[in-house]
Amino acid sequence: MKGVVFNLLEEVVSEEAGEAAWDRAIAESGIDGAYTSLGTYPHSELEALVQSLSAQLGVQPDEAVEWFGRHALGKLAALYPELFRSHDSTLSFLRTLNDIIHPEVRKLYPGADVPVFDYRVTEADRLIMGYRSERGLCFFGQGLIEGAGVHFGESLDVAQTTCEKRGDTECVFEVAVAS
Repeated sequence: MKGVVFNLLEEVVSEEAGEAAWDRAIAESGIDGAYTSLGTYPHSELEALVQSLSAQLGVQPDEAVEWFGRHALGKLAALYPELFRSHDSTLSFLRTLNDIIHPEVRKLYPGADVPVFDYRVTEADRLIMGYRSERGLCFFGQGLIEGAGVHFGESLDVAQTTCEKRGDTECVFEVAVAS
């Protein structure tokens, strides 16, 4: 996992829950906690941090990951405005993840392992998309989608209708712009 994700996590936790929460997560996880954005680190370190943070926040680990994604999207938009500039809506942005956004991510972060989405229904105000990733961070993806709604000033209905973590064969998101 690229260090930029850990850097974002540290920023989000420090701003939203306080620097002490981040320090405690590092201490409880028993990890070094020094991450460079271009470095690659074991996914297990993220899992350890999430375990500590979920306990501190009083939520389940998947809820903590979703919370992180929701807050991280705005930071990504501030860091990489060129990836967002050509879009005027969340659905427009989401439809470009595989073909435009993720190739740019790989340029910025060589070796980045990004999820793959497939688009099943693409209507003007609705999108159904499948999610595939070795890491199983579908709740991070859901949080990023919700954060994109905030970024684009839209009210969204986001549902993960199926999830491998619940025993389904795949993860699928239904995203609709609320009326």
